[in-house]
Amino acid sequence: MTTKSSRQYLSGFGSHLTSEALPGALPIGQNSPQVCPYNLYAEQLSGTAFTVPRTHNQRSWLYRIRPSVCHKPFEKLEHSHLLSSFDKKNCVITPTQIRWSPFDIPETNEETDFVQGLKTVCGAGDPSVKEGLAIHVYLANKSMVNTTFYNSDGDFLIVPQQGRLEIRTEFGYIDVDPNEICVIQRGIKFSVALPDGPSRGYVLEVFGSHFELPDLGPIGANGLANPRDFQTPVAAYEESQGDWSMISKFDGELFVAEMDHCPYNVVAWHGNYAPYKYNLAHFNAMNTVTFDHPDPSIFTVLTCKSAYPGVAIADFVIFPPRWACGEHTFRPPYFHRNCMSEFMGLITGEYEAKAGGFLPGAGR
Repeated sequence: MTTKSSRQYLSGFGSHLTSEALPGALPIGQNSPQVCPYNLYAEQLSGTAFTVPRTHNQRSWLYRIRPSVCHKPFEKLEHSHLLSSFDKKNCVITPTQIRWSPFDIPETNEETDFVQGLKTVCGAGDPSVKEGLAIHVYLANKSMVNTTFYNSDGDFLIVPQQGRLEIRTEFGYIDVDPNEICVIQRGIKFSVALPDGPSRGYVLEVFGSHFELPDLGPIGANGLANPRDFQTPVAAYEESQGDWSMISKFDGELFVAEMDHCPYNVVAWHGNYAPYKYNLAHFNAMNTVTFDHPDPSIFTVLTCKSAYPGVAIADFVIFPPRWACGEHTFRPPYFHRNCMSEFMGLITGEYEAKAGGFLPGAGR
């Protein structure tokens, strides 16, 4: 078995990045006799249609030891708590405000990995038409072993609340602590290990477009989340034979295929379509010092835009520790009714807008 791994990161959001685990693995110009260095296979992973404008085009070139198509046919894999289509037949529809207590992590005698521990809480839309979103929690007490997973339906924004995650992706390794987030886009394979034991957290899945930084508008050049604080993994690979299971989420269902080699065999890559993480402590909160509480949109970390200008499929918003100052105004936070539905989870601390009992790991 040959391996090359690293916990280094590349910085920048939406940048065209390059990384190689072996020197010279990235092709430069035309090669002769038209083969990649080290006899690697070239594979393009597209996150958008080929023909979208250059400013919105997302794709990466992967140079791997074996192409991704080397696996046995997929078979259906049952999962009783995962849902991606939301209608009156398979979910409860209610305008009532709902609160969930912290979800229990399975007992140690019930071994559950990240994929097995996904439970859908709410959502809207349908992945078959690439429109909508789903909100899940994950409850895991076991690392994924010789198992890889990828989502054909949309992007995962993963928010650990308890327990650090070691996420291995085709692009390299990402360590994600509580109070950090990780985004793994559609089609990218990954496995989740639990170095600190049992873990619990939230997952926001979007079916339509991809997450991006919000427009700052009158805020100006600085504020909220800065592109330089986003981190993307460096290339890492493993060249080995052995039995692996590859799970695909496709149109809301799970399917599994068997492989005879490690899928993490990407020696080099370049592009702007790669997983990334962000430390929420780096968020620069904007606030009021005069009157009235600002709208929650001023705390947006990432947004997933819809086809309608100014309306998002989903906004990922945080309320970090900050001074909340306002003179001659009603005490914040005020009661409000939104045109968008809202799901809130608590990572740590207390949220001043909720009465007692809203605990870390809960939802509303």
